[in-house]
Amino acid sequence: MSNPALTIVLASPRGFCAGVDRAIHIVEAAIEKYGAPVYVRHEIVHNRFVVDSLKAKGALFVDELTEVPDGVPVVFSAHGVPKSVPEAAEERGLAYLDATCPLVTKVHKEAEYHHAAGRQIIMIGHKGHPEVIGTMGQVPEGAVLLVENVADAETIQPADPDKVAYITQTTLSVDDTSAIVETLRRRFPAMMGPRKDDICYATTNRQLAVKTIAPHCDAVMVIGAPNSSNSKRLVEVAARSGCGRSILVQRAADIDWEALGDIHRLGVTAGASAPEILVEEVIAAARDRFAVTIEEIKVKDETVSFKLPEALL
Repeated sequence: MSNPALTIVLASPRGFCAGVDRAIHIVEAAIEKYGAPVYVRHEIVHNRFVVDSLKAKGALFVDELTEVPDGVPVVFSAHGVPKSVPEAAEERGLAYLDATCPLVTKVHKEAEYHHAAGRQIIMIGHKGHPEVIGTMGQVPEGAVLLVENVADAETIQPADPDKVAYITQTTLSVDDTSAIVETLRRRFPAMMGPRKDDICYATTNRQLAVKTIAPHCDAVMVIGAPNSSNSKRLVEVAARSGCGRSILVQRAADIDWEALGDIHRLGVTAGASAPEILVEEVIAAARDRFAVTIEEIKVKDETVSFKLPEALL
């Protein structure tokens, strides 16, 4: 009996962004230059496959600097770190490499600028996310008020409503963030914001691609980690854009193919920290069960790239 037909609709752009690509190369280049082990504070990016691949090459992942012995290099993750972390590394004389995405560093500088100007900062983001912790840690404790949703935006009480500015996490839902900003602007007309949107180009492009394919798919599969903000947002965007069957999977082995047995068009994308090899793995697994046709929908070309730190050039 022949396999049922399945069209896989690939969203493009998908997968690695320039910041993730740079962060991974920093770890690889550090291992090449200094030899193993190279310590990395926190997951370099939120993807188990990537982390395990780097472990196999000689990276050691730790939660805190106190776990890093003296005299070895340490890499800070792409999500960014509070100022206290490089300060602690310098106090101990540790050589460190900062793999913070340059687009996250931009938000750090905005926070410093507004704080220096005497404005209270409202940060739109997810409590406990490493990027939010790192950004809030650029200024003194209490200088930033965190807003997670429209309800928070309706109730937040800055000290002086005429001296506020907002910044955002780079991996948020574009639509959700717009609604939050509208609420804040209505309440605080004098509020300042970034000259250029803080949500990064890669997050925006991947969400646009999913919005484009979702209405024409029976199900949408996002390849990414459960702790990846941008991947979880893609699942939400797909569901809101007309595809109620939107799922997040880490690997092909995680897929419940029986639950997808009645579909004819499967949308596939990958979060910004998921490598293309995982997309290929899912397609190969689908070919074992279906007569697969590939259709790719591209909404943007991406040409962004970021240089490695001077110490590795």
